[in-house]
Amino acid sequence: MRRNLVFRLKCGFRSVLVVTLLSACATPTPTLKDSGPARPVDVSHIPDAVPRAEPRTRAGNKSPYTVLGKTYYLLPESRGFTEEGIASWYGNKFHGRQTSNGEIYSMYGMTAAHKRLPIPSYVRVTNLNNGREIVVRVNDRGPFHEGRIIDLTYAGASKLGFIKQGTAPVRIEVLEPGDEQLPSRLALRQETAVVATAAPTSAPLVSSPASSITTSSPAPAPAPKNSAGYQLPANTFLQAGAFASVSAAEQIRQQVAGLTQLPVFVTPKMSDELYRVRIGPIVDNRELMGLRARIEAQNLPPPHIVYH
Repeated sequence: MRRNLVFRLKCGFRSVLVVTLLSACATPTPTLKDSGPARPVDVSHIPDAVPRAEPRTRAGNKSPYTVLGKTYYLLPESRGFTEEGIASWYGNKFHGRQTSNGEIYSMYGMTAAHKRLPIPSYVRVTNLNNGREIVVRVNDRGPFHEGRIIDLTYAGASKLGFIKQGTAPVRIEVLEPGDEQLPSRLALRQETAVVATAAPTSAPLVSSPASSITTSSPAPAPAPKNSAGYQLPANTFLQAGAFASVSAAEQIRQQVAGLTQLPVFVTPKMSDELYRVRIGPIVDNRELMGLRARIEAQNLPPPHIVYH
């Protein structure tokens, strides 16, 4: 039976879709410039991928395979694999389309494309320019631009801080289940350097009053069921504003309530004497981002994410 093989070729901001029929030769379509969202999107709340044991099927794992006249072979064993080189990212051009293994690509997910790693694989990606790190799940093939080793999503590149530049030097390290808690090699080097340069002391450590204060922090995101960036912690809310007057808060609540079917409520007065307008809980990141865009389109202050 004849079937189509779809290879996605990503070249930084430029993407080429090649459709190959088993009975015909491949002909690339014209190259079109890729892009991210119309305006910058805060993706800090999207959890990293969490390595877990997954079966590797034939989907996306053909070896060898040929793209643009070059043949690639998958790694027979990825455990312990590391690589340094240039990372790029891809966005709107393939948002909502199938990846090499048939999953749906989301530019807000924590996934990636690699030429030789088995699908799925989990890798930690470190931006060598600034030390930022993320963990992503490889579910696609690419980038096939010379000299680039991995293609990240808009969310991944945003977290690593190279959206505007388009590319960045990175290190990738394959992770197995449980490895995500291990420090990166960069962090180990930094820690070693601190220890080596620290002045020795025999004096006992004394805790200051400030050091004993427990500060609250946002609840951590749970391990996502997938790495598409859709699942959010169960206690995720959007906050549309904080007001000294309950009447002002109620006015905004009514405006926002007309934009969503989600609960919109005013919190009781807090210790800082403010009333807060919150929407949620929100468990789907697509819904959160759509609602945030609708609120901003009404010339209301941009809402921010809180964990209630």
